[in-house]
Amino acid sequence: MATSNMPTSTANWHWKNKNVTPWAKTWFEQELVTVSHSEGGSEVKITSVNEVDGDCELGQRKSKLITIYDCKVVLSWTGENKDGSKAEGKLTIPEVSHEQSDGLSDYVYDWTLKTSSTPEVNALYALAKSKLPSLLAERFTAFRTAMLDTHGKDLQVAGTPGASGAATPSISAPTNAASSLSKPVPAKEVSKGITNSAVVTVDASFMASAAELYEFLTDEKRIPAWTRNQAQSDASVGGSYSLFGGGVTGKYIELQKPNKIVSTWRLNSPSWPSDHDGKLTITLDQQTDSTKVEFKLSGVPLGQEDETRKNLEGYYIGGFQSIGYVRVTPTVVSSSARSTRSSKPQETKTSSWVIPCIFALLAMSAAISSRYL
Repeated sequence: MATSNMPTSTANWHWKNKNVTPWAKTWFEQELVTVSHSEGGSEVKITSVNEVDGDCELGQRKSKLITIYDCKVVLSWTGENKDGSKAEGKLTIPEVSHEQSDGLSDYVYDWTLKTSSTPEVNALYALAKSKLPSLLAERFTAFRTAMLDTHGKDLQVAGTPGASGAATPSISAPTNAASSLSKPVPAKEVSKGITNSAVVTVDASFMASAAELYEFLTDEKRIPAWTRNQAQSDASVGGSYSLFGGGVTGKYIELQKPNKIVSTWRLNSPSWPSDHDGKLTITLDQQTDSTKVEFKLSGVPLGQEDETRKNLEGYYIGGFQSIGYVRVTPTVVSSSARSTRSSKPQETKTSSWVIPCIFALLAMSAAISSRYL
């Protein structure tokens, strides 16, 4: 996932995004057909864009613009040499994504040749396979820059004069996303050790397998999809991880794939003691049609329970919802719902003696009246 700095107004610290998929398809259709190479009287080129399938978004968080995209691109290519021999075929790039721009993976090119094989045709085919990939990679790099230049301003809030002015688009964050990871906290003195702490637990069920969710929680290449920021993860016991652009760091203590992840957990914020680690236990309970995920964070400094709960809800559970995982059960039962249920027995108990008393009073009234008739 590639990033670009933008004005440092605190308004730009909130997560926003903008879906630019239609624009991206048009850009590919217009730009990739300009790719060609001539050599020794032979020419190979891209002639059409047959398919662009996937999603493209531009996001903004902590005054940085973030490009998020993953597309399958299918092209047609042709070649012709000086004696008039021609060749044509199809080229599929299964994944054009921010992972390649971040250097996490390489582009894959799947070639097919439609023209009957001859020495001349084979020479054109070899020329296309050797020269066009690097030219296409240059266009894919330019795609990210074009996305930022075209749509960045839609997410940008005016900031400090003279700051970097890269443009930004707008993504909706989970409605319950906490603010402590997304905007600066006023610096204050925090004691370097804590004597009193609490345990915060949140959970949710998603329509996904435990194995799939486990990979998204530990795989360095998949984590950026739901955190919407750079991540590092050495998914081994003793290995380190860094989420949300360094906002949360820790080390893995226990890994039981695909059911349990135990790690240290530290929030890099002035409000969190600088030398203090919490302990995060994530359990994944595979059920018939969903998986229940529980996040249990112990060692939370007293007074920060509500803020931490909102962070876990907004950034972990909300993060999975933001990439399309359907949440099938609520996290907690509201206090109002509990109080409503607890009050019902009292109402029933009250009604059990009020009604007989009314009938008794009516009977006494009738008896007294009959004496004077």
